[in-house]
Amino acid sequence: MEGLFSAGPGCAGQESAAITHCHLPPATRQVAEHLSERNSTLNCGRRVIGSMKTETQDHPYGKAVAKLIEEFGNLPGIGRKSAERLANHVLSSSSAEANALADAIREVKISVKRCSMCFNLTEDTLCRICRDSRRDQQVVCVVEQPKDVVALESSGAYSGLYHVLGGRIAPLDGVGPEDLTIQQLVHRVRKQGITELVMATNPTLEGDGTALFITNLLQNDNVRITRLARGIASGSVLEFANREMLADALKGRQQF
Repeated sequence: MEGLFSAGPGCAGQESAAITHCHLPPATRQVAEHLSERNSTLNCGRRVIGSMKTETQDHPYGKAVAKLIEEFGNLPGIGRKSAERLANHVLSSSSAEANALADAIREVKISVKRCSMCFNLTEDTLCRICRDSRRDQQVVCVVEQPKDVVALESSGAYSGLYHVLGGRIAPLDGVGPEDLTIQQLVHRVRKQGITELVMATNPTLEGDGTALFITNLLQNDNVRITRLARGIASGSVLEFANREMLADALKGRQQF
């Protein structure tokens, strides 16, 4: 499996990440082929989008405001107009309010770090979940990002531990297995006697490929590997379900 992800030539003579899938088990090969085809299609498009980025626009108020708007615009889900509104809010705020915002950002970058066991975000060496002795210590839910832990915890239906990978294997973005906490997860399973891994990576090609990679690494270990159920959401109707949702629902059907 170490050769599952490797670098290959991209469009326009530039290098992009590609997937080799020789000498792999059939299930692994299928995921690898899907990823490879998708990545080769999107590679050129992303490079074109990246080349469309422009330099910081001038602003009548000066360079400082233009820089502030640019930084707000780098936030996810914030466009140019929203960035300008946020910048104008900061300008109209008092110095105390603006400094409080800056101090809060500075403090969170200083105080918050990764949990030494599960790599969730915390202000302590171990996060609150890992310190909780009431939780099932033999079941670990594997997620991509800390925000996924927050989402799963809000359901109140899970009482085990977590492991945050820090992303997913994405050759197009230059992210390989060595960039994630996969080896720490394998070590944790073998050292702590984990009996079940719940794969809760996102239901995407990259998320499924990451889950399959981890599964193959642990195929000889005495650990049960499950994944989150997929398909029709509770309260929805078939009319509005897409093809992928229906296919997952049919494949994962259960005894009534």
